[in-house]
Amino acid sequence: MKIIITELAVNVSESSPDLIRLAAEKLKINKNEILGFKIRKKALDARKKNDICYKYSLVLDVTDALGGRLVTANKAMPYQPKSLPKLIPGETKLNHRPVVVGAGPCGLFAALILAAYGLNPLLIERGKPIAQRKNDVALLEAKGALDGDSNVCFGEGGAGTFSDGKLTTRIKDVRALRVLETFVDCGADEEILYLAKPHLGTDGMRRIVANLRKRIETLGGEVRFGAKLKKISEENGRITGIAYTQAGETFTLNTDVLILAAGHSAGDTYRMLQSQNVVLEKKPCAIGFRIEHPKAMIDAAQYGRFAPHLGAAEYSLTAKHGGRGVYSFCMCPGGQVVCASSKEGRLIVNGMSYSGRDMENSNAAIVAALAPEDTPNGPLGALELIERIEKNAFDMGGGFCAPVQAAADYIQGKPSTAFGDTKPSYKPGTVFADLNILMPDYVNAAIKTGLIQFDRQIDGFVRQGLLTGVETRTSSPVRVPRGEDLQSINLAGLYPAGEGAGYAGGIVSAAVDGIRVAEAIVSAYHIE
Repeated sequence: MKIIITELAVNVSESSPDLIRLAAEKLKINKNEILGFKIRKKALDARKKNDICYKYSLVLDVTDALGGRLVTANKAMPYQPKSLPKLIPGETKLNHRPVVVGAGPCGLFAALILAAYGLNPLLIERGKPIAQRKNDVALLEAKGALDGDSNVCFGEGGAGTFSDGKLTTRIKDVRALRVLETFVDCGADEEILYLAKPHLGTDGMRRIVANLRKRIETLGGEVRFGAKLKKISEENGRITGIAYTQAGETFTLNTDVLILAAGHSAGDTYRMLQSQNVVLEKKPCAIGFRIEHPKAMIDAAQYGRFAPHLGAAEYSLTAKHGGRGVYSFCMCPGGQVVCASSKEGRLIVNGMSYSGRDMENSNAAIVAALAPEDTPNGPLGALELIERIEKNAFDMGGGFCAPVQAAADYIQGKPSTAFGDTKPSYKPGTVFADLNILMPDYVNAAIKTGLIQFDRQIDGFVRQGLLTGVETRTSSPVRVPRGEDLQSINLAGLYPAGEGAGYAGGIVSAAVDGIRVAEAIVSAYHIE
């Protein structure tokens, strides 16, 4: 019989704890009565700064008799594993193979499921394979030379590949387990299956997405890079085909089904949809800046005397200014601020870290909520506001150099003149500026309120903080409405999916949405 025990406390200094012994002591049984075990969850409990520890949940193998007694005594719970549906290939009622647009987590997992069911999908991605994409990002950092289709936002793996690679998610969906298990099959460490806050780092993501693409191809899918969607053909309210460009040529193909997983930075794609009368709507998003601090300062503030045992520390901060939320987002411990621009003449920053999280600074976005009513000019109103802010940031920096300002100076509304304890990690370079100029007054007011409140939680947050502008890609400002069948509400065969379409908010949730959409297509067109 398999049972679960929880709240098993382990000292953070123990690198290889004897979990069977600790479990037996907690249950008051002989350790030899435990026939086997696996870790179900490992989480850091840092609520008490003077008593930080790891908390484990374990699945134990015991005899039925012992398990029954422990469950009856409320010392354990029976283990009921989540079940995932089996993928059984078969015939299809589709007249043409399905097309997936975008090779981020959503598109990759959608294509993987379709391929596993034998539907031979075509995945088109405007960017390049990860090896070439990595070189293009390095060129931007070194020389300020941008490839508009191969950068931090576009290319194999999507924006999440150049991030901290966080795999945490708030959604309670069994498909999240399939995502993590697939990552393990593609080279991730098995610990991501039980860590409370797993992450892969950008180096881990790069390796895994390349293996994921190879798996799609092995199952009969096809991936074409440098292929940008330009037009959707339709007849009587149903998709009949697409046109895309590749290497300067335009290609057309017929399809019954199009999964649109274009990502949150594909503004040109959403304008194309609007021109073709696909229904769009604004959705809430958030805008602001990146803030950096010395990693050692954040580690000490979060972990105190335990910091030497725990590595790079995370934080998650929230505040309110009136009715507007202010919060930290995409925190990258021991990472760097990177240029996330995908178009000449616009400057966007983001955060990234490697799996070791061992760089000098830690950074996070500090953003204020942007509600649909803040931008009243149609479904693309928020997108247009964001693009104006990005253009102004580009002009302020004189190109892809980023404007920076000490957090204390930002609050006071004066440009900084020298770096203090925190030196910028951003490349290709920075310029001092007053970031207040870039944002609407209501955003500045909210962020300042948030910074002051965050400083009360983490001493030195303002005094040692360095802001870099601008962070505008926290989530898509546009949603493509879809019905219960997951198709566009006015164009049958179009399946909007993932972050860019407004239905996800991270690597795992985007991947899960891709799986859901693929399953809906299989359900509608598959013959077992």
